[in-house]
Amino acid sequence: QVQLVESGGGLVQAGGSLRLSCAASGRTFSRGWFRQAPGKQRELVAAITSGGGMTYYADSVKGRFTISRDNAKNTVYLQMNSLKPEDTAVYYCAARIQYGLGYFSTAYDYWGQGTQVTVSS
Repeated sequence: QVQLVESGGGLVQAGGSLRLSCAASGRTFSRGWFRQAPGKQRELVAAITSGGGMTYYADSVKGRFTISRDNAKNTVYLQMNSLKPEDTAVYYCAARIQYGLGYFSTAYDYWGQGTQVTVSS
């Protein structure tokens, strides 16, 4: 069983930046960041393959968010710049034990507890 522990959420003004981290207790392959706003479905924000060679970004965050990983630390990061109020959500880290990007929540095997990101206008 792999545990994922997220950190880095908080309150920030519009235009500001935050960096989320997600540390895994064991080996994982592809990783992803999802978010869920009140009354909305959970959506994939960004994903990265095991070696970091391929990434995916939702259209709403392209050019503003960057996903990266440090395999020596079993940690994935989500750098979020130029934050907007519509980025406000609970952000979840997820991990797969298969190769290849996962685009849907059902493709992921492990989940973190979630971290709140609130962007004020």
